[in-house]
Amino acid sequence: MLSKTEKQFSILFFIIVLIELATGSVESLKTVHYIAKPAIVISLSVFFLNTSESLPKTIKNGTLLALVFSVLGDILLMFVDKSPHFFTLGLVAFLTAHLMYVLVFLKHRNKQKSPLGFIAVLLVYAASLFYFLNGNLGDMFIPVVIYMLVILSMATAAYLRKDTVNILSYGLVFLGALLFMVSDSILALNKFYAPLNYSDFSIMITYALAQYLIVIGILKLKTEIILK
Repeated sequence: MLSKTEKQFSILFFIIVLIELATGSVESLKTVHYIAKPAIVISLSVFFLNTSESLPKTIKNGTLLALVFSVLGDILLMFVDKSPHFFTLGLVAFLTAHLMYVLVFLKHRNKQKSPLGFIAVLLVYAASLFYFLNGNLGDMFIPVVIYMLVILSMATAAYLRKDTVNILSYGLVFLGALLFMVSDSILALNKFYAPLNYSDFSIMITYALAQYLIVIGILKLKTEIILK
């Protein structure tokens, strides 16, 4: 499934993730943490840039923009203890990253596939999440609602790639989109509902896997003629 280059990068990538996890809660290693956290997606960006020559320009550029805004979001969220504005700016950065992914995924939308059933499932999930968040959002109510709608749109766009790309690309990207949604859900619950045990680990593991799977899935892209 993975090429030799992809396997070698995967080892490096998950070493960086482990370093981030190991240093995130150790005060004396904060400097290493500040380097390792953005390095996760930076490494993905460099790898993608060097291995995406055969991809259409719009797919390549859109994915790179999503990764760049993700790095910006990572950096901003590291400093939320300095000012609440960093959280809002980080939210905007990740919202933009999700929008870039939506545009990339929709390039291979299956126009014959109805998203209504999947959207119904997502809305039940979102309503359940919102049940816990509502009442604790304050001034962040509208930004959080907008963010939720955008990430649900990203998951839907990933779902709509089915049968227009090969099964490997579809499966990796779709799973990555779902994990991104889970990661953001844990982050929201931890911030606006109640502190969760091991939230730093669960947020980072799901987030890193999400970005990794989406990038590898896009690199495995191979369109197929299926619509008649």
